[in-house]
Amino acid sequence: MDIQSCVEVRNEWDIVSARQLGRNMAKELGFGNVDQARITTAISELARNIYLYAGKGKICIEPIDQLGKKGLRIIAIDNGPGIREIRKVMQDGYTTSGGLGAGLPGVKRLMDEFSIESTVDVGTEISATKWLR
Repeated sequence: MDIQSCVEVRNEWDIVSARQLGRNMAKELGFGNVDQARITTAISELARNIYLYAGKGKICIEPIDQLGKKGLRIIAIDNGPGIREIRKVMQDGYTTSGGLGAGLPGVKRLMDEFSIESTVDVGTEISATKWLR
């Protein structure tokens, strides 16, 4: 299982599909129920952001093995409007959709590693990794 699996995100059902794929892969790798929930919540947030702000994109999930350390990497990619102020969207409580504002700061807290690259009018790529304990 060393290849990444991707789910195209165009509608709300695709968010469900991405969550399910992530949960299944996490379970297969041996993550416990709590970490499976963290991973699926992170996927849900990332996929929902693609759906709400970019219209379409994809969530890719890949098992990783670095020096015997196993984990799961989630990559959210879109060609949407990009994020003008990354610092602002990474503040707790910041929301443009009227949601709870847990969004990206929540994803960062749920996962062990988090990175975001965004170019206005080009798109955004977010990578989040959870390591198996």
